[in-house]
Amino acid sequence: MASKYTHIDIFAGCGGLSAGLVESGWDGLFAIEKNHDAFSTFKHNLIDKKNGFDWPEWLPRCEHDIYSILQDHMSELLKLQGNVTLVAGGPPCQGFSMAGKRDKNDQRNQLVTAYLKFIEVILPKAIVFENVYGFMANFKGESQSQKYASLVVNKLESWGYDTAYRIIDMSEYGIPQKRKRYILIALKDNSAKSVFDALEFNRKKFLNKKKIQSRVSVLDAIGDLEQKYGTTPSPDSHGFLSGTYGPIESNYQRFMRRGLKNVAVDSHRFVNHRNDTITLHKDLLANAPVGKRIRPKDGFVLNLNRRGVTVLNPASQAPTITSIPDEIIHYSEPRVLTVREYARIQSFPDWYEFKGKYTSGGPMRKYEVPRYTQVANAVPPLFSEQIGYALLEVLSHE
Repeated sequence: MASKYTHIDIFAGCGGLSAGLVESGWDGLFAIEKNHDAFSTFKHNLIDKKNGFDWPEWLPRCEHDIYSILQDHMSELLKLQGNVTLVAGGPPCQGFSMAGKRDKNDQRNQLVTAYLKFIEVILPKAIVFENVYGFMANFKGESQSQKYASLVVNKLESWGYDTAYRIIDMSEYGIPQKRKRYILIALKDNSAKSVFDALEFNRKKFLNKKKIQSRVSVLDAIGDLEQKYGTTPSPDSHGFLSGTYGPIESNYQRFMRRGLKNVAVDSHRFVNHRNDTITLHKDLLANAPVGKRIRPKDGFVLNLNRRGVTVLNPASQAPTITSIPDEIIHYSEPRVLTVREYARIQSFPDWYEFKGKYTSGGPMRKYEVPRYTQVANAVPPLFSEQIGYALLEVLSHE
């Protein structure tokens, strides 16, 4: 790798942030992700396939916990101090999510401290921090507003960084999903606001080059993946069916399928719904308002035993996808979405393959990161590519 613009991805998940950075010309050094399945997806696509990382010899190419990296490899990290262009990534968001319990004692919240320690050791020229927009809100009963966001900003500024943040709606950047995220930029020798200015200024030109509209609908995103186009035995799950490709009907679909010809659709496995579940889904398609989250007490259908569900509006963007697949129903077929349809809505190209289990249940949901969760927790690659270009534009004018 010859680029002088290097990045480290921490809390990397399955690689959504790095996928976009590598596509925009950044060279990866290494990534930190503690879950085996998520890192397997990351490694398969961005290290083995894409060769996007110049991985150091001192760090095994496997899953790692950030605490163990700080404890076991401090001497190697200190040698990188001031020599890394970018550290990207934010701690897991579940403890801050407005859609969750927002437990101030959630242990995952304490990863913010580990994040700051890592930044203090590396002291990169630039930082991209991503989290749910609830990261800015105070917890119930807390008198100090924006507790965690203020902690991060204050620490970074004390180390000499200029900071700026935005709540960004990903649907404005070519992502077929109304997904709002807190994005913090910090730069050592430049205006952080200038990155957001470049991001906004270049948006239309970037999407035009990709031949993608700024507002991509659900139908534009996944219309070629409908079950009506045919099925085949799932290549990785006995007793399940996977979908086959239909005709390309939008530029977004063409962009997602680039480089692929006559191949099986990765992770496009349909759920084996029970008959009563199919009946419920048919009732939802017939009676529920499209694009609106409904709850059992709303009374649109009987026997709705889920905390909330949305029937997709094919003409609009999807709501924020979550790790619980039964919260979203396909716009025309009585089923939940497949992992590949999730990935399309998150802007992962079809060449990007996912590894590990499809779902988890019960208490294992706290520990496992199956494919649906990997995709739902990721930064959309199409957005991170635009952030990557904006950073390069600003840094190249130093």
